Amino acid sequence: MYMLTLMEDPDVYPDGGEASNSIIASLLHLIELKNFKLFLHSQQVANYSVSVAAKMRLSPEEIERIRLAALLHDLGHLTVPNAILAKMPYLSTREMSVFKNHCNAGSAMLENISCCQELIPYIRHHHERFDGKGYPKRLKGVNIPLGARIIAVTNYYDRFINPCTHFWVKTRDEAAQELFSLSGMAFDPDVVKAFVDALG
Repeated sequence: MYMLTLMEDPDVYPDGGEASNSIIASLLHLIELKNFKLFLHSQQVANYSVSVAAKMRLSPEEIERIRLAALLHDLGHLTVPNAILAKMPYLSTREMSVFKNHCNAGSAMLENISCCQELIPYIRHHHERFDGKGYPKRLKGVNIPLGARIIAVTNYYDRFINPCTHFWVKTRDEAAQELFSLSGMAFDPDVVKAFVDALG
C-alpha cells in the first residue's frame, strides 16, 4: 500500500497528522483498488502540481493542500463504472453526464472528514475552464480556486500528453505549445507558464 508522509501542522489538519495520514492513505488505497492506472495518474498529477505551486512561490502549507487535493482529485471516479472510464473520451451524452458527476461525487465523499475540508474546492472545480465553459459550476477566471486551476493543467498534461502514457506523440516543445494554445481558454495563463517553466 502506498504510504504518505504528510505535514502535521494542526492548523492545516485539525484532527492531527497521524489521523490525516491514515485517512488519505485509505482513500488512495480505494483508488488503487478501483483502477491502478488511475492511482498512478493521481500520483503523477500530485507531483506536477507541487512543482507548479512551488514555481508560483505559494506557501508550504498551500503547496501541501494542493498536493493532497491532486492525489484525491479523481476520488469521484469510484462512483463511475469501469466500462465508462475505459471508453474515455468516446462517451455518449448519458455516459458523459455520469462521468462529469465525479467532481461533485468526490467532493461529497469528503464533506464529513474534517481534515479534508480545505481540499474540497480544489477537487470539485478541477474541471472548470478559465473561460467559464467547464463544469460543474461554469466558474470563470480567478473565481476558480487556484489549486483547482493548477490541477486542471497538470491533469490535462498527464492524461493526454505525458510521455509516460500511450497517448504520447509530441515532443516537449509541442506539448508546451499545445498548453499555450489553450492558455486563457481552458487554462489560467499564469499556471500554464509556471507549468512549462517547471518542465524545464
